[in-house]
This record gives sequence, C-alpha cells and structure tokens, in this order.
Amino acid sequence: MRLSEADRRRLADVASVRSYRKGDLLFAEGDPSEHLFNVVSGRVKIVKMLPGGREMIFELLGAGDPVGAIAVYEERPYPASAVALEDVSCVLVRRGALFALLESCPTLARGLLAGLSMRLVQLTQRLGEVAGGRVEARFAQLFLKPADRLGQPRAEGTFIPLALNRQDLADLTGTTVETSIRIMSRWGKEDVVRTDKNGFLIPARETLRELVGA
Repeated sequence: MRLSEADRRRLADVASVRSYRKGDLLFAEGDPSEHLFNVVSGRVKIVKMLPGGREMIFELLGAGDPVGAIAVYEERPYPASAVALEDVSCVLVRRGALFALLESCPTLARGLLAGLSMRLVQLTQRLGEVAGGRVEARFAQLFLKPADRLGQPRAEGTFIPLALNRQDLADLTGTTVETSIRIMSRWGKEDVVRTDKNGFLIPARETLRELVGA
C-alpha cells in the first residue's frame, strides 16, 4: 500500500505481527477474509487448486506487499490460498479495525485504493501471461520480473534469491512438471539460467528478453 508515515503509524496502532514457517498457511481458499496481511519479510505464494488436483501459483509476494487486500475490502472469502514459501513475518490488521480507519482517514483510504488498483492490474497481466504465448516465453517472463525486482548483481550475472523447485516453476507458468524439467535442463546446458540451491543465476537477461519477444 502507498501510505504516508502518519498513516503507517495509525495502522501500527491496530496491527499485530505474526510469523510463519516455510509451508505454513496464512489462509486457505474459502476462509473468511478477517485480516489484511502485509509481508514484512520472506515470500508468500498465492495458489489455487485446479480441477484434477493440480495447483496453480498466481503470485509470488515479498516484503511490502499486501496479501488478501481485495477480498478484505470486498468482504468476501479469500479466493485463493496463501502459503509461506520460506519463513515469513507479516503485519495483520483486522477488517473491522481497517474499515474504521478508512472511514476516519481519507489519505489512508486513497493509499489502500491505489494499492488495490495496482494489484488488480498486476493480476490481470499475470493471467494474460499464463493463458497465452509459448511456454518457453512464459518461463523467460517468469525469471525477468524477479530479476528486475529482486536481482542481486554478481560477476557472472544476476542472481535471483528464490528457491523454487521444478513443480513450482510449472505451477507458475501453467504447464507440466515434465515440461518444466525439460526447459530448465536445456537452459542449464545452454547457460540461459543456472539453477542454484538458493535460487537462480541469469548470466545475461538479454537472452530471456529475446525469448519473450520471439
């Protein structure tokens, strides 16, 4: 959310901090949206179960990102589940306390609406990426975004500190784990993306940009 320092202090007065271990549920799909979550540290994946039991990852969220904001604002159940991708710390605000603040503080309301609008735009773009285009282009796009946002410069390229397995990559790109294994194996041999136990190294982002535009 885009909030001023004064608005952050108002939220802090009604907020609590909660920690989650890797694999813990912040909330499950269909749960009542009783809290707005905001990630302080760690990363969270937003997932939805598809017919046949397959999991689809819609978003990966990190420090500063709100979780469940749209559902809370619309007072409807969470439409997907939020799972800690690693150890996570979140600030929680109960919906009733949040609405009371919004009624008394116009600047806070504007900040929340700006954040919700951005989240809707990002989700629309994400759905478009998953639904269309070649699988390899979707994989390239998947690595480009966190490279720009989280990338750490190294002598050999850009390191992305995201420990995702092949199933996670498949779920994020709307494909099968077999396809994920095949693409990542070939990219490793061609030095497009190197897999590390703690993340991924991209020797040259321009190669991924070319794959997106191909």
